[in-house]
Amino acid sequence: MDIQTRKISFIQEFLKLQNEEIIESLEEFLKSKKREFGDSLMEPMSTYQFNKEIDESMNDSKENRITKASELKNKHSG
Repeated sequence: MDIQTRKISFIQEFLKLQNEEIIESLEEFLKSKKREFGDSLMEPMSTYQFNKEIDESMNDSKENRITKASELKNKHSG
C-alpha cells in the first residue's frame, strides 16, 4: 500500500472516531512526532523563495499590514 492510500485510509478511520480521548491522544502523538522529526523533515528554502518572502514582508510593512508583538501577546494572554 503506497503512502497516499495509507493516509486516506487513516483519515477515513479517524473520521469514524467518536471517542474524544482517542482523538486527543492522536493529536498529542502527532504533535510529538512532528517536534521529534520536524528538523529532519524541513527542506531548505530556495534563494528565490527566501527573497520573495522578504519582498512580501517589506511590502506588508510599507502598507502597514503588520501586527505588533505586543498586540499578539495581549490577545493571547487575556
